[in-house]
Amino acid sequence: MAKPFNDSERDAVYRAIYERRDMRHFVRDPVDPAVLQRLLDAAHHAPSVGFMQPWRIMRITEAGLRTALHATVESERIATADALGKRREEFMKLKVEGMLECAEVLVMALMDGRERHIFGRRTLPEMDLASVACAIQNLWLAARAEGLGMGWVSLFDVDTVRELLHMPNGARPVAILCLGHVDEFYSEPMLETERWASRMPLAECVFENRWPADGDAAK
Repeated sequence: MAKPFNDSERDAVYRAIYERRDMRHFVRDPVDPAVLQRLLDAAHHAPSVGFMQPWRIMRITEAGLRTALHATVESERIATADALGKRREEFMKLKVEGMLECAEVLVMALMDGRERHIFGRRTLPEMDLASVACAIQNLWLAARAEGLGMGWVSLFDVDTVRELLHMPNGARPVAILCLGHVDEFYSEPMLETERWASRMPLAECVFENRWPADGDAAK
């Protein structure tokens, strides 16, 4: 039988999971290159369906390109607010990204030519996207362990970002990631603090053997 981590090692893993936050407030101090390399390597060691490794990570180091990416995020932020109807003004008060303040901006993308990979994707082609999400989570947890904050920005026009980054046909961006030092981590998810939403009880998300009928308690 495989040996588990010792108590302190196990506690560190769970601490990273529970204290990870989607950060939007950063300080501009640079990230040590060796630390950044460790984080990228952690992302690259994520599980992937059929071992296809569909993630492509683009580090944005040109100030003008960062500004252009921020502009498409801002445009989509306003469009999202307009689509929310009664919650528009509430949404507009939220800080949804820290792209101009963070030390590093990374764009996580899906590779081109994914149609060649059939293993695990014949009936579930979206498993390439699930694999990229695993890489993002690896990066996120490693960043928390290093004392760095990370925020996932998903408000952007896909085609605009593709063009800005000269992505080949078939490749597409999945996330803009803000990475950097923070003064402190939020004590709870910011959207929970802002009363935008709250975490669902675990019992409402875990079922046994079958999907419960309406009104049934999760079992």
